[in-house]
Formats: sequence, C-alpha cells, structure tokens
Amino acid sequence: MQANKAPQIASLYVGDLHPDVTEAMLYELFNRIGPVASIRVCRDKINRKSLGYGYVNFHNFSDAETALDTLSYTNIHGRSCRLMWSQRDTGSRKTSNSNVYVANLDKNIDNKALHDTFSVFGDICSCKVAADRLGNSYGYGFVHFETAEAAQDAITKLNNMEVGGKRIQVCLCENRKDAQNSNGASDFTNLYVKCFPEHWTEETLREEFGTFGSLTGVAVRTDGQGRRCAFVNFEHHQDAKECVKVMHMKDMRSPDEHSQDEEVGTDGHPLTRLYVQRAQPKAERERMLKSQYAYDAAIKNKKSISLYIKGLQENVRDESLRSMFEPFGQVLSATAPVDSNGNCRGFGFVNYATVEEATKAVSQMHLKVIDGRAIHVDLAESKQDREARQARAHQRFAPPMRPMMGMANRGKFPMGPTMGPMGMNKPGPCGMPNFANPVSFPGRPTRQLHYKICFGLLTQLSRHFSACNPQAYGIYIYIYV
Repeated sequence: MQANKAPQIASLYVGDLHPDVTEAMLYELFNRIGPVASIRVCRDKINRKSLGYGYVNFHNFSDAETALDTLSYTNIHGRSCRLMWSQRDTGSRKTSNSNVYVANLDKNIDNKALHDTFSVFGDICSCKVAADRLGNSYGYGFVHFETAEAAQDAITKLNNMEVGGKRIQVCLCENRKDAQNSNGASDFTNLYVKCFPEHWTEETLREEFGTFGSLTGVAVRTDGQGRRCAFVNFEHHQDAKECVKVMHMKDMRSPDEHSQDEEVGTDGHPLTRLYVQRAQPKAERERMLKSQYAYDAAIKNKKSISLYIKGLQENVRDESLRSMFEPFGQVLSATAPVDSNGNCRGFGFVNYATVEEATKAVSQMHLKVIDGRAIHVDLAESKQDREARQARAHQRFAPPMRPMMGMANRGKFPMGPTMGPMGMNKPGPCGMPNFANPVSFPGRPTRQLHYKICFGLLTQLSRHFSACNPQAYGIYIYIYV
C-alpha cells in the first residue's frame, strides 16, 4: 500500500497520460473504484491538445486511497499512468532535500519497477523514469520521498549498487536554479558531444572517454530530426578539461575518406569531426544564441550602412580594413575579398550601424593616401541600384535638344534658368548650386544618405576649384550626384 497521507480533498493527480486519453476513458477506469465527482484532462489553451496530465476527484477519501493503491502504473492507451495526491502547495513539490536522482538505469526498468526498488526505504510521493514520446527510457529517473531521512537512507544503501544488471548512481536532485551556477567554465565536469559515428552507443562512449578519467554518467539523446548527441560527465574537472583538449575536432574519417571534402553543418562545425565542449545550461546557451543572432541581424539589417572602398593594396585583409575604419564608429563587418593567390582584389566593404558614422568615415577617409595609394570611399550599392541611379541621372541631367533652325520655340524647351540637380532651389555665388538648405527625400533614406555624403565631399573638394570657374564645379556636381 502506498502510505501517502491524504490531504483535505479527495483529489488525485494522474500523470504520464497519452495525448489521446480523454475524460471518458479516465471515468470508465476510476468509476469502478467508487463514485467520481469530476474528471479533467488539462489541455493547451490555444490548440486544445492534452498536456499529458489530469485530475480525478472522488466523493469519498476511502475511494481515492483505494484508487491510489490499486490503479497506480496502470496501462492506459499504451502508457503507464502515474498517480499521486494532488498538492496545491508548490513548495512541498519542489523541495530538493527529499527528491532523489537515479542515473544509469537499465532501459527495461519502468516506473513500477523503480517504485518497488525504493519503496522499502520509506513512503514515496512520486516516482518517474524519464522517457521519450514513444515510452523509451532515457536511463534516469526521480524518486520523491515524503521525508529527507528516507531519501538519505536510499542514497546510502543504493548508490553504486547493481540494479537490473547495471550499477546505478543515486544522489539528491539539484534545484534548477542551483544547477545553472554549476558546470561553469572554471569547474565544469559535464561535456556535450556531437558528430560522433552512428554506430557509437553509450558503452562505446564510456570506452572512448573513460580513458581520461572516472565517469559518473553517459547519456545519448536523439532529437525530433533524428540528430544524435551525448552528455559525458566526469568526476573531476581536470579530466574533463584534458578530454576537451584531446577529443575536440578529432577527425573521425577513415583513411579512404580523407581525400573527400569535409561537409560543414549549419553552425560551421565539420560533420566528420568530433565536437566536445562544456555542456552549457539552457539559460546561458539562450543568452549566447540571442547575442549571436542579434549580431547577425545587425549585419543583415537593411538599415545598416555599407561603404565601398577601392584602391586597396594587395596585402590588405579583413582585420586591417576593420582597423582603418574603427576610429569612426562601430564596424559591424569588414570584408576585403581576395583572389586565388590570396591577394586583396583592390576593393572592400565596411558596414556601419548609423548614417552619422558612415558619413564621418567617408569625409575622413575618401582620397586619403594609404601605403602610397589614394583610396576611394563611397556608399555601397547593388548593381541594379547603381544602374538605375545612373539611368535616372542621365535622363535628368542630359542636355535638352535644341530647336531646329527656323522653328519657333513653342514652349517645349525651357528658356530661363532651371532648378539644379537634386532639386536645389536657387543658385549660389558665381552661379554655383546652393547647399545651405539640404533637400530631404521622404521615404528614400538611401538617396538622402547619398546626398549627405556627397555634400560632405563637395565641401572638402570646393577648395580645389576656383570661384571664378563655376562651370567646372557645377559639372562635377552633376556627374557625382
């Protein structure tokens, strides 16, 4: 008899239910014990799919106790259900001083077998073997005793004992918040392994990794896409550290396969080489991935400003190009393409986050002499955008056709002064365009940025032109803009 003390309500928790189990199925099973007051299978609020657990309420406490003793671990729709008293106090469920973790279980041990093994040490509130959706055991489980004394007694007498042909490890279950602070970079013992051969099993992993030190646990997992990974836990940190140093990036190809190209996964790691690194807690891994995705998104974001640089020397690389432009702001990326000989192809791209940083870089670096060669810095454009802009400029600034001799001007051609390029309003001194009031382009940030950069360049280049020669200055504006 499972001697759990009944609470003030005759309510039972039913766990590990199959997704297809309904209230009618549970009513048919539990109503045989005694009158059932109500039954509820908890479901998702949106898709209404079963969450895998429910509650059965009896009118009498004696009927609930009988159901708890006789129907625990009953097979319902192909799964062994788990019964316990419904506890509304979450604090009692989350106490770790009476919750025991059992590792290295034989795959044939189910919930009932684990309960029968540990029930001799005291009353059990809950007992569960972790399994996948098909019911296959993961090789570990949890036993929640009513008292901390019973849990310590079970740990003392069953730890490193052989159960079902395998030597199990029994210890207190760590709180999730406390576990997040464990396995840090300075004292880790748990390793995450992937990209190992398909024929490797847990025993193979024990043989391969056991040469570096004593192991406390090995587990192989397969996700929903069929990808396999493993966790290997060492007893000492130095053994785990030495294992990472030796086993990470170990080539798993046979001698005949070395001539073939290595296939690379989505994370950039070669699929033919072992990946062995410290196992990260979920919160830490999410922070790292969030930071990486944010960085990648910033690079791919259309609002970021990319500059095109040409006139670079052959020895320029990505790092040196980044160092040139970092004084003007945060460089999201810097790329200097190379040819088949490994030499720079003479141009590159630098990506900034803001317009101000890009404008400052253009004004300071354009026509600057570096290693005896003047570099040209401009706004990067795609080939389609560049051709479209050149076509618009050609249509806008092409000289108008003059009327043929003898034909009167019937208003087809402007006779007076027209507006300058980019919609500039009034000409400045000596006929030069007026840049005092920059023109905005609503809805066209790229064009507006191009105008800002051109304006900064023309301000510097104006000193090279004489005020008495406005035509040359005006012609340069038309061509550049």
